[in-house]
Amino acid sequence: MDKQTNDPLRNEVESAQFLGIKPTTLQVWRSTKRYPLAFVKVGRLVRYRQSALDAFVQLRTQGIAQ
Repeated sequence: MDKQTNDPLRNEVESAQFLGIKPTTLQVWRSTKRYPLAFVKVGRLVRYRQSALDAFVQLRTQGIAQ
């Protein structure tokens, strides 16, 4: 299997659901560059790689210092 098969592209609705936010929030973040969440433009369509979503969550995960 190649990397792209293991790293699917998600649309805005799927990505927003994964993050627990509204698709319009993703649109605002993209236009204001509020967060460095990588995305892929395919014509007018916007897609997010699952690995980018996972990394975004990981970078924002707060925990107890060891």
